[in-house]
Amino acid sequence: MDQKPVVIGVAGGSGSGKTSVTKSIAEHFQGHSVMVIEQDYYYKDQSHLPFEERLKTNYDHPLAFDNDLLISHIEKLIRYEAAEKPIYDYARHTRSAETVRMEPKDVIILEGILVLEDERLRDLMDIKLFVDTDADLRIIRRMIRDIKERERSFESVVDQYLNVVRPMHNQFIEPTKRYADIIIPEGGQNHVAIDLMVTKIQTVLEQKAIL
Repeated sequence: MDQKPVVIGVAGGSGSGKTSVTKSIAEHFQGHSVMVIEQDYYYKDQSHLPFEERLKTNYDHPLAFDNDLLISHIEKLIRYEAAEKPIYDYARHTRSAETVRMEPKDVIILEGILVLEDERLRDLMDIKLFVDTDADLRIIRRMIRDIKERERSFESVVDQYLNVVRPMHNQFIEPTKRYADIIIPEGGQNHVAIDLMVTKIQTVLEQKAIL
């Protein structure tokens, strides 16, 4: 096949709104040839480690991700071949035995905090986005999410943010902004940027329908 899918990377810090941006874009194309791949599904398998060791995993560090597997799956999808996406079991802190079959699509949106960190991933992308949101908004959003949805205490959320999330963001996530083709301030609230991306993807889909 001469044509290949368009791959869009959406990066940004925890609580930046990158997931909202991705969902807003994808919702415009329900029923069309668009798929979303979350980098969070590709945390490394840790079944070989004792449970106590798994608890020490720093999920905001690049080494937590199995980018080799992610890259191989994207390469298969680019060739219009199906791939089996892993499922991560957060209760056991390792990969589940189950997978989810991904069928090829014309537009692939790859979303995650560190999707722009690995040069090999960046080289597979046609469009690279970075959702840029102030730190105070990001910590508030994370706090609300973790307390309400994950039943975390206020103290534990603050402790994790100060000791893990913030330093990892400054060291690994924020520097990837320079690789972005488009920087989207304020995440899902930036309707102008989202509309621009929707228009771009629509153009791609229309071109593929003609070819």
